[in-house]
Amino acid sequence: MKVSDIKNILDANVLTCNNIDKCISYAFGSDLMSDVLAYINEETVLLTGLNNPQVIRTAEMVDVSVIVFVRGKQPTKEIIKLAEENDITILATDHIMFTACGLLYSNGLRGLDEQ
Repeated sequence: MKVSDIKNILDANVLTCNNIDKCISYAFGSDLMSDVLAYINEETVLLTGLNNPQVIRTAEMVDVSVIVFVRGKQPTKEIIKLAEENDITILATDHIMFTACGLLYSNGLRGLDEQ
């Protein structure tokens, strides 16, 4: 699924746009960055409500290039700048994490446990 599809499915705003045509194979929703470090890979979109620079730092460590902030969270200018410096696309949606993950799943994106 392309990042542009994720944007449309989640009715999300694009806050940084490094590669809207990138293909994503999996989705992972978590506010625990330790879980992200343990389970995620570069083919995955990260959905999170955690709104601090650690999200970007963690994504950088595991080569995640797309993050969706859920629950209407709006990242700060610092977070956006850090994402741009690391070529990470940021989307923001008003959906809660459960709904956002469900919408992506029902449109064909799978979780990491289904690899």
